[in-house]
Amino acid sequence: MPWWAWVVLGLGLILLELLTPLGFSLMFFGVGALVVGALVGLQLPMPLWAEWVLFSVCSILAMLLFRRPLLTRFHTRGRPLTVDGMIGESATALEDIAAGATGRVELRGTTWNAHNTGAGPVARGQRCTVQKREGLSLWVRGS
Repeated sequence: MPWWAWVVLGLGLILLELLTPLGFSLMFFGVGALVVGALVGLQLPMPLWAEWVLFSVCSILAMLLFRRPLLTRFHTRGRPLTVDGMIGESATALEDIAAGATGRVELRGTTWNAHNTGAGPVARGQRCTVQKREGLSLWVRGS
């Protein structure tokens, strides 16, 4: 395979990694392709099967050595995910929700199941504060 094809493959895989949240997996195959492209570009005599073996070995080795440190560095541990950031936000009740009962609220343009944790009812159209999120349900309290 020509050297430029390996470089295009490598850059494409790295770009695809940047565009999708796959958790640092395609990037290492892109690095492996760039390494093979560089070696083929240096006129290192290799049969096609050896290029593919070298690509596989470089990719897997890079993944084993660098994936965990990158995940540790860039992923938040102990901090809530973005979706958990909705705690404290105001939702709008889509129906009357009695104290301790379940109903529907709207938050960020999405309809959610909501449990009223407050002592009083939440009326339809009333703003309520999100106390916690669990799965696809919110725990709310009337404002």
